[in-house]
Amino acid sequence: MERTLINNLKNRIDKEVLIKCWVANIRDKNKIKFIIIRDRTGETQGIALEEDCEKESFGLISTIYRESAVEIKGIVKKSEQAKEGYEVLIKNIKILSPSEPKLPTEVYGKIESNLDTRLDNRFLDTRRKEINAIFRIRSQVFKSAVEYLDSQEFTKIATPKITVLGLEGTSNNEKSGSELFTIDYFGKKAYLAQSPQLYKQMFVAGGFERVYDIGPVFRAEKSHTTRHVTEFTGIDFEMGFIENENEIIDVAEGLIKYITTKINEKCKKELEILNREISIPKKIPRLDINEIREILKQKGKEIPIDEDLDAEGEKILSEYIKEEYDEEFVFALNYPFKKRPFYHMKPENDPNGTKSFDLIYNGVEIATGSQREHRIDILAKQAKEKGLDLDQMPEYKKIFMYGCPPHGGMGLGLDRIVEKILKLDNIRETILLPRDPERLKP
Repeated sequence: MERTLINNLKNRIDKEVLIKCWVANIRDKNKIKFIIIRDRTGETQGIALEEDCEKESFGLISTIYRESAVEIKGIVKKSEQAKEGYEVLIKNIKILSPSEPKLPTEVYGKIESNLDTRLDNRFLDTRRKEINAIFRIRSQVFKSAVEYLDSQEFTKIATPKITVLGLEGTSNNEKSGSELFTIDYFGKKAYLAQSPQLYKQMFVAGGFERVYDIGPVFRAEKSHTTRHVTEFTGIDFEMGFIENENEIIDVAEGLIKYITTKINEKCKKELEILNREISIPKKIPRLDINEIREILKQKGKEIPIDEDLDAEGEKILSEYIKEEYDEEFVFALNYPFKKRPFYHMKPENDPNGTKSFDLIYNGVEIATGSQREHRIDILAKQAKEKGLDLDQMPEYKKIFMYGCPPHGGMGLGLDRIVEKILKLDNIRETILLPRDPERLKP
């Protein structure tokens, strides 16, 4: 007999079915036994009556521990008492794989385990419908990003995650090689990539014009916050022959609108489980950093002229955007060159600014982008301003020596956008097996 998934039982009323599932809970009432069963599509109730169930199976039910994997044969019956409007009258049950009697973390019910215990037993934790829903939505974010970027004629590339120290370690005067993970590569020193930036620019110049990469990013920062991890997933794109940074922002806005639209369309069940509503932006405001400083000043928050927005500033700005624009996203533009990488292009009329932006969502920065400087003489000059020598980055310098077009791009944190979409308290909730300064397993 072919397996029937739980979400298809409603189409099999009064018919015999074969169900392969986990046992979520059992209530044993002697002559009648109730079993809550679950598969990847949902959960429902099975009922075993002494007079209808095979004798051996009826006795076996009392010995089954929660989270055992079982196979059930039964008849789907309408039921006014059941939430789904039906239940399964069990005829036969077979244990496929038994569970231990004591679970290390709670899977069914309202009892919450602490996050560390849940992460130590993540494969059990993800059997919970709420946790499972998070990762189905995360999967949809990934799919939507691919669909949108493909529709905009970007080419998917796969960039190396093992690199030599180059752009990643020198891209910002606030960053250094100490934030890179060092590895022994056949007796040579190599590093886990902080960003696919060099490679994105390389293959824009390589004739693809528009490229994107979705993959792991590594940061050797000893951050102990709810928004930082040492390994996360980046959605990075780069595009050539642009006029200015607004073309990048237009693509970024389209990407956000597409992602939020698709989540609402494809993840109705998961949003209902999590009791979340996702708003789709109508028009994301774009504010210059100097205008933002004035707004924050009026709110009692001072941001020095050469500084980035801090966490408090991002939060206050988001509250303002919600009040004034009824939007949850905002692009903050023209960050100071002092706080940006040397390869960010400067505006023609502002030597202290950059053609850069952050995308802030519900109080947290989720993406950073800019137009890049493609003119090799100016790039070398800007590197020197940062105390760097472009000649010491030969692989990067080479990109600009053979007709590199005006270009720019953005990096978006997939984990962080899921965290903010679902209003979760910790980014680790959005990563199956997160890595931070203390966590290296499972």
